[in-house]
Amino acid sequence: MTDRVAEPGAATWLGFVLMCVGMFMAILDIQVVATSLPAIQDALAISRDAMSWIQTAYLIAEIIAIPLTGWFTRVLTLRWLFVIAIGVFTLASIGCAFSGSFPTLVSFRVLQGFAGGALIPAVFSAVFLLFPIRLHPIATTMAGIMAVLAPTVGPVVGGWITETYSWHWLFLINVAPGVVAAAATPFLLPNDRPRFANLATLDGYSLVLMAISLASLEIGLKQAPQDGWLSPLCALLFALSAAAATAFVVRTLKATYPVVELSTLRNRSFAIGCGLSFCLGVGLFGSVYLMPVFLAYVRRHDAFEIGTIMLVTGVAQLVTAPIAGSLESRLDPRWLSAAGFGLVPRWLGCSAFQSRVADFDEMFWPQVLRGVAIMFCLLPPTRLALGALTEAQVPDASGLFNLMRNLGGAIGIALIDTILYGRTGGHAEALRDRLIAGDITAARAIGLDLELFTHRPPDVSDAAVEAYLRPMVEKAAFALSTNEAWTLLAGAALLGLLLVPFAGPPPQTTNVSTREH
Repeated sequence: MTDRVAEPGAATWLGFVLMCVGMFMAILDIQVVATSLPAIQDALAISRDAMSWIQTAYLIAEIIAIPLTGWFTRVLTLRWLFVIAIGVFTLASIGCAFSGSFPTLVSFRVLQGFAGGALIPAVFSAVFLLFPIRLHPIATTMAGIMAVLAPTVGPVVGGWITETYSWHWLFLINVAPGVVAAAATPFLLPNDRPRFANLATLDGYSLVLMAISLASLEIGLKQAPQDGWLSPLCALLFALSAAAATAFVVRTLKATYPVVELSTLRNRSFAIGCGLSFCLGVGLFGSVYLMPVFLAYVRRHDAFEIGTIMLVTGVAQLVTAPIAGSLESRLDPRWLSAAGFGLVPRWLGCSAFQSRVADFDEMFWPQVLRGVAIMFCLLPPTRLALGALTEAQVPDASGLFNLMRNLGGAIGIALIDTILYGRTGGHAEALRDRLIAGDITAARAIGLDLELFTHRPPDVSDAAVEAYLRPMVEKAAFALSTNEAWTLLAGAALLGLLLVPFAGPPPQTTNVSTREH
């Protein structure tokens, strides 16, 4: 194989930086909006049941757009795909900010999510399409930092905006960088020619089947923790998703011009890389979701305080990123991936035994381990999955690779919610029974003063005692459920570690590019 990718100039690097900024905005948007959902709910008079659709609409549109990025790239080229996606994302952000009703806001969130979903795999495609292999570690590190830093700093950014300004600014912060990126990148990225003739090759039936499968799966995962995984609605959604996915795969594998090039999965390294991406999604998105839930409900921190605590992970990522990038160019990515997925269970194991009163100090070292591990779970598997593919394969492969990470996150969060919803009541009942039996360790577990427990005041009624103890029992029970959820995430990381040995040999030091310069 020969390396025919031209040496990138300053313009290409600047264009790539702007692409990374666009991806960062798309990922950050999910987190910052989550912190201000109550404010949006009050402003637009949205019911509690409907409020979650502000996020769900974005996520469904995003997860549908991600695998389509390969087809978009073939039709529009990487340059114009990014320009259109960042332009639509920016305009949709303005629409969200000025929405006066719930339906209007959800409509713009769908546009925002679809455009944001195209931005994410486009950046990882750019690493392999714009740069020779010797520069892949640098470019992958830049993209990786943005991909994992956004969920980490999201709570502090969202909390600060919510407390300082109105909820509208959660969307308006996207406007300035979006306008700059949309205006500058046409002059910075390589000037490839769009292939609009490929529009005629779009398989509409496959597109509909894929959209039905992914949307049904996302909605089913959203409802399963509350309604039950085997409830009629969830069973119907999962069955519909499986049937549509099966029909999509069969039709796509036979298609002359497939919407998504599934045949790339025959490459063993790419298939294992997708599995590692899925496992990373479970751990990354699951931990970013679980930690704020614990800090908010058990420790009673606000969004800004939660964000400042979680910044430890972001700092660890920034420190680790150049080290991981440097090692990636020297060592077998399989060994580095194994190191990353080997570290994750240790970090999650520490979190699985955290106390009810865990705060910044107790969470510090698990967060440091988390920041270090994440970079080794993202950068080497990305090279392992995409590094040995040809330029024609990379756009579709990048979409599948990123889709697996998002699916892992969706499934991981659904499983976490299932544990929190399903196990907390049982833990609370067990703690109540132990307290009634006079178990001092149960009193210590909920933080009850032992003097009050052993010498109950005679003039206090049973109702008053129950009212006093109920919130303490509920918080302690929730903390126990949280620890079980951390154990679940550790199991996903161990699965990733077991997958690593099945990957093929690392990519060669050269790659194929057919683009004319």
